[in-house]
Amino acid sequence: MVKEPHSAHNGSDVPDIAAERKATYSRLFWRFVWLTILCSLAPLLLVGWGINLHYSQFARERMLDFFQTQVEDHRKDIERFLKEHTSKLQLIARTHEREQLIEPGALQNVFDLFNQDVRALTDLSVIGEDGFHLAYAGPYDLWSRNYSKEFWFTQVMQKGIYVSDMFMGFRKEPHFIIAVLHHEGDSKWILRATINTEVFRSLVENVRIGKTGQAYLLNAEGIYQTSPRLSGAIMEKSTYPMGPYHEGPQVRTLDGLKDAQGRERPRQIACQAWLHDPRWLLVVKQDYDEAFADVSYANTWTLVFLHLSAASILVVTVLVTRHMITSIKRRDAEADRLNQQLLQAGKLASIGELSAGVAHEINNPLAIILTERQLLLDAARQAPIADPEFQEQFADSMSQIDVQVQRCKRITHNLLRFSRRTQSVIEKVDLNAFLREVVELMEREARTGGIKFFSELDASLPPVLSDPSQLQQVFLNLITNAIDAHDGKPYGSVRITTQSNPDRRMATVKVADAGSGIRPEHLNRIFDPFFTTKPVGKGTGLGLSICFSIIKRLGGSIAVHSELEKGTEFTIGLPFLPPKELQDSLAKKEPLKPAA
Repeated sequence: MVKEPHSAHNGSDVPDIAAERKATYSRLFWRFVWLTILCSLAPLLLVGWGINLHYSQFARERMLDFFQTQVEDHRKDIERFLKEHTSKLQLIARTHEREQLIEPGALQNVFDLFNQDVRALTDLSVIGEDGFHLAYAGPYDLWSRNYSKEFWFTQVMQKGIYVSDMFMGFRKEPHFIIAVLHHEGDSKWILRATINTEVFRSLVENVRIGKTGQAYLLNAEGIYQTSPRLSGAIMEKSTYPMGPYHEGPQVRTLDGLKDAQGRERPRQIACQAWLHDPRWLLVVKQDYDEAFADVSYANTWTLVFLHLSAASILVVTVLVTRHMITSIKRRDAEADRLNQQLLQAGKLASIGELSAGVAHEINNPLAIILTERQLLLDAARQAPIADPEFQEQFADSMSQIDVQVQRCKRITHNLLRFSRRTQSVIEKVDLNAFLREVVELMEREARTGGIKFFSELDASLPPVLSDPSQLQQVFLNLITNAIDAHDGKPYGSVRITTQSNPDRRMATVKVADAGSGIRPEHLNRIFDPFFTTKPVGKGTGLGLSICFSIIKRLGGSIAVHSELEKGTEFTIGLPFLPPKELQDSLAKKEPLKPAA
């Protein structure tokens, strides 16, 4: 506030001073306005327009770079999928003799093992050099078919490895195959796999490209190898202008394209990349307006806010502080809203990962159920029902099916118990007998990979009071991981050891494998949720995290020791009695008694 100066004049001079100050304030006000226009408003508009133009160009370039990177990564994923399955077929052909694969049930076992995690194959067959089937695993009746005149048969006989385009074939539905040729002495035979079209299509379309976007594959003649999401169908001729072959991704702007009904489509932006083998073109395209909607939206609102800011500076200079506070409040509210959205997205992601974890845990029993079912079918084809051996095998298999179905229910219940912290069921558990059952359960699966089990069980080990269903989940997880650790090795071993520690009132269980080991930098993270070193689609990263939580809740401990290319050993310590808090929670239902 401006202080009044001491006047040397009389009272009649007061109105003159007031008028002078009023004029001064007026001059200062207009001077401030013009200075604001000159020093703030003009530079703000000039700089704002310059930033807007620069941002528009930068954002579009970033958008195109992101588009290209996404398509290139997706191309690599598709090629990795094809190469992985081709390599698996080559491995099977190299590690199995023809006579082994054509034995009854042998190829079906290989087929089930191949599809254990993701049902990527529709069928699998061994074909002789005369074109007839030697063995077949799959849902179609193709035994009488001769393939010697088929185009893919000629190609694989010439090249040794061949990935076909989509074709109808004898089954009269679109599919494509991967075939490898193997020489065995003077004879030749072909291992042929038909890729599951829906699984492959989901892989190709696994790109987030908005409402109008679509991803598909074309062969060199422009024929759809997967069905586009919006127009066209598999094995139809595409209207997409392919152009010559090129290395790396290429972004194109397309005008005048028409859909299957002949209607002209809006302007589109497309990114394409050629696969090396097979020579397919991956196309990811989207309406141009939708692709750059975020950029246009940002530009529009940037200009709106720019002019509103200029008007605010010009009109409400005196209210700048209030305007700033209002802006801060508005931005804080917007930040809160975004935080709520991020929190909700995190919850949804956790639910999705938990569902994936449930699927991961029930894969093993489902695989065993399928194996037992196939054994029943094979046995039924080989021997009449009156055969005593078959009758015994039939009864055992039916019993095994019942056990595995119950196990699936327990695993699902255990995972829900883990997430919701529901009540445990504490019983006496003979760890030695318990581990023998688990080993017997997993031994057949391990045998197909050349893996042997060795058990060193302490006969003096007393029973423990614990939750058998949760312990089964822990041991199944650890043994499954031990089996998976031998991927890429022709044989291996899993050693299971138990030991009593009376001084600490604990039982010690060790599960050791001779697999590839764990990298030192990963050892501190293997018990973290969602951390996994397995390939995409094979592991969720929840298994060891769930094991860790279960053992801790049961009052035990779990530790790991690993060396690269030598193997990994997990050591579990389980108390003979559960922890006091767990005993207290169950005391009202049934008093716990010490282990013998």
